[in-house]
Amino acid sequence: MSPRHVPASVTELSRVGLLSSLPGETLTRLAARMSREDVPPGRTIVAEGEGGDRFYVLLSGMATVTQEGRGPRSVLRPGETFGEVSLAMGVPRTATVTTMLPSVVASCDRATFDELLRPLFADDE
Repeated sequence: MSPRHVPASVTELSRVGLLSSLPGETLTRLAARMSREDVPPGRTIVAEGEGGDRFYVLLSGMATVTQEGRGPRSVLRPGETFGEVSLAMGVPRTATVTTMLPSVVASCDRATFDELLRPLFADDE
């Protein structure tokens, strides 16, 4: 399926634990800059070792996280995020994320991540 160029909604993003602490104005700007995509089951969204250029939020569905040599690591559920390690640390993707069910993801580019989300990850270091 092809991406729908429909932004994520503020309501959807405000339900994401990591993003719920953002001020309303920042959340509104983020929502407008995030693209939504319907992803069929079995599709790899990010692959371990690739360069990372997007940050993702799983809005619906489920996805597995695997690492080469270590196998399955976790299952992502709606409201969980991925892709931040590559963007925040400037390293290749550290895991592969593959949908298990029909899913919807919202994602933003590196510039949006750097401008609006990086401070959330700086606090964790």
